[in-house]
Amino acid sequence: MCILNGMSAVKRRSRRGRATSRNSERTRGLLLQAAFEEMYRSGFRSADLDAILAAAGVTKGALYYHFDDKEALGYAVLDEVMTSDLHQKWVQPLQNAKDPIDALVRIVQSESLKRKDVRRGCPLINLSQEMSGLDEGFRRRTARLFRDWHDAVAGALRDGQKRGLVRNDIDANETATFLIATYEGYVVLTKNSQDARTMQSGQRRVRGHLESLRPARGRTRGAGRG
Repeated sequence: MCILNGMSAVKRRSRRGRATSRNSERTRGLLLQAAFEEMYRSGFRSADLDAILAAAGVTKGALYYHFDDKEALGYAVLDEVMTSDLHQKWVQPLQNAKDPIDALVRIVQSESLKRKDVRRGCPLINLSQEMSGLDEGFRRRTARLFRDWHDAVAGALRDGQKRGLVRNDIDANETATFLIATYEGYVVLTKNSQDARTMQSGQRRVRGHLESLRPARGRTRGAGRG
């Protein structure tokens, strides 16, 4: 009986430990998501910790249990939330894509034209512009995200070249840089103009350029008009 009671106690402690671990992970996740939204809305330097705590529904003690300071919280937002978002939107759809041009067109066309998103722009560009010249930790992390993005596009283009789906006379690395710069340029202009038509025009132009990357026999007639 003593052994059985002891085993039961161990199981209870194990269950409590798992529950505590889940709650801790949930709290951390709530803080990261609330911090992302506050940083996206206000920028990192103007982000209000009290607003983050209120949105997450946790105490200041919980914040400092998981993160040493505001900077550590900001780094984690980049490393986890923004990295995950970038990989879901750009990296994963391009991995083993049946046709990389089609995949890139779908991604570009999926850009949100909702008023809220037009007003706020791209969180990666916003944070990079705000913090890259001020904090090396932010600069390294945003540079890594841009590199992941570039490598995903360039890799998909090279794969398309091997399979005869992308012109062999283009440089995949240079083309990836051009596409990202053009796409993000339109996002910035759209944020500045507060007019979704700017992004719609950009989507048509970027799609036209993407179609031009196909071998002549595979191009879509009339792509990029408008």
